[in-house]
Amino acid sequence: MATGNLSLLLSAGLVTAAAALDVTANLLLARSDGFKKRLTGMAALALVGLAFYCLSVAVRYMDLAVAYALWGSLGILGTSLCGWLFLRQRLRPCAFAGMALLITGMILLRTS
Repeated sequence: MATGNLSLLLSAGLVTAAAALDVTANLLLARSDGFKKRLTGMAALALVGLAFYCLSVAVRYMDLAVAYALWGSLGILGTSLCGWLFLRQRLRPCAFAGMALLITGMILLRTS
């Protein structure tokens, strides 16, 4: 595998890891009950810090605009779907349409 492809794979993995950490942090934040559960809130903050670290390493190998857009979009998608699945939050059909648009946007951004 060429070095460029390896760098791209590494950066994509780091952006995905950053998004997963961000989603987990958001779920913990919801569970912290407005930081009344301090340990849960502090864990959420720590995961956000790790997410930013992963993103900072990813931008060494990927354009910032692409990395940030992918991270944000994956974070929004993941948080929305996990909130729907695990926290029983209601999503309207237009929310699912918005998620489809996010996915389309990520594909277009990545292939540009």
